[in-house]
Amino acid sequence: MRAVLRSIKQQHRLNRPGLIQLTTLLWDRPLFEWRMMAVLLLDAFESLLGRSDIALLERLIRHSKTWAFVDELSIAVTGRLVERWTGLVDDLDRWSVDDDFWIRRAALLALLPQLRRGAGDFERFGRYADRMLNEREFFIRKAIGWVLRETGKKQPDLVYACCCLAVREPPASPSARP
Repeated sequence: MRAVLRSIKQQHRLNRPGLIQLTTLLWDRPLFEWRMMAVLLLDAFESLLGRSDIALLERLIRHSKTWAFVDELSIAVTGRLVERWTGLVDDLDRWSVDDDFWIRRAALLALLPQLRRGAGDFERFGRYADRMLNEREFFIRKAIGWVLRETGKKQPDLVYACCCLAVREPPASPSARP
């Protein structure tokens, strides 16, 4: 798949309509490899996407039903799109309360590229995570931990102050022990 992608990048000049058309053709074939190729194309040519393409990404994420597509679409494509078009955080806000846990996971992970670099909106992530903390869904809990771990690599004090202090119990004093 990556060799085919390299060939497309070297030999063909895709424009936005061509990217959308090719992505849709590949995605509409319900085979993992075809759909992964669509995801890889969107990643490779993400700079061609515009603000309105958030609807396409939401549709793909909603129909993914697997972390293999959702994570790549959320981080590599949606995350960069949201970074370029800051108004798209309104879409992420809506996603964060969606009934579909894959869409909620995407809202969390779309914030990861900026947070990973030590930038981004950690407060927004915190609001999303707070609402999702009681969820039993593994993929939501995993996404929260993943974003916290990656953010903590550049901003450990921020993660500690916002998360750990809120749940940490003070240690018992030595004189209080029986």
